[in-house]
Amino acid sequence: MATTDNVQPVGLPDERPPANTIGPVAWLRNNLFNTWYNAILTVLVLALLGSAIPPFLDWLLIKAHGLDSTSQECRQGGGACWGFISEKLRFIMFGTFPYAEQWRPFVTIAIFIALLLASCDRRFWKPWFGLVWAAGLAAVAILMWGGVLGLTYVENTLWGGLPLTIILSVIGLAVAFPVAILLALGRRSNMPAVKVLCVTYIELIRGVPLISLLFMASVMFPLFLPNGVSVDKLLRAQVAFIMFAAAYMAEAIRGGLQAIPKGQYEAADGLGLGYWQKMRKIILPQALAVAIPPLVNTFISFFKDTSLVIIIGLYDLLGTAKAALSDPAWRGFYREAYLFIGVIYWIFCYSMSKYSQKLERDLNRSHRR
Repeated sequence: MATTDNVQPVGLPDERPPANTIGPVAWLRNNLFNTWYNAILTVLVLALLGSAIPPFLDWLLIKAHGLDSTSQECRQGGGACWGFISEKLRFIMFGTFPYAEQWRPFVTIAIFIALLLASCDRRFWKPWFGLVWAAGLAAVAILMWGGVLGLTYVENTLWGGLPLTIILSVIGLAVAFPVAILLALGRRSNMPAVKVLCVTYIELIRGVPLISLLFMASVMFPLFLPNGVSVDKLLRAQVAFIMFAAAYMAEAIRGGLQAIPKGQYEAADGLGLGYWQKMRKIILPQALAVAIPPLVNTFISFFKDTSLVIIIGLYDLLGTAKAALSDPAWRGFYREAYLFIGVIYWIFCYSMSKYSQKLERDLNRSHRR
């Protein structure tokens, strides 16, 4: 009699899913052609790009003049004039900083970028890293001002370009961030006097444009100083930026604090933690993780708003590009200038955006779907 002990069950053969449910075809169907109106919009956008991109590439690359081109050669053709960028590069990047000393702002940029990249690594989030930042800022001050270690003294009225933009934004945000935390906590305080002061400050600063604060710091503030007393123009602009950024970041942090469940506060109270211990160890880490998107949005806006310092006589990256266009020999090449500085702004802002997304994923793993 035959036995079936060694007979193995035969499974169904593996089959690939339909081609229209995976891969590029599925992505196109789900994202660009999932409805009739999305399909129409996709076709219109593709047609618009098809009509705009070829002429742009023709101007940018094919008919473009090289880095060694002169203004006369550029005016004879219809392409981009990269000779303008080559000729005015150092002025756009470093402003009126003495030509022979422009290695100093270049090293300053390198120091800031190195500190920012190191700060993006969570392994460096230790108390001692604050000393590294202090040493880096001291090196920046020595390089930019000089007057010591054999370096020629350079007044900050000669600073400009990318170093000035980075100094205003990085130092402004670094100082404004702890101030914003205190303002957010004060606005949620149970002490009426503290709450009123914080609310008044936040609403007053957020109720006026940044340009008005810069105007007040540059024109009005010196009128209230005693005779013979003056405050550096760059310092006044930096304080105005700090005040402005602190008010906006305070609201973003307050939103994060309100998003924390009440049980977290009660659990911290149940552990017997004091107010500052509760905030530092339990509440603020969660609130800041929630507030990352609006905070980074403030960072990006703040970085771009440094271009407003031109109204008080300081030339940041955008200001030096505009000043470079005033040269009669190179007048009219504004597209090349704005495209060049636009790429620089985009690199910094896009880097901040991508890092914030990574940091948000790392800090909110428990909330992943």
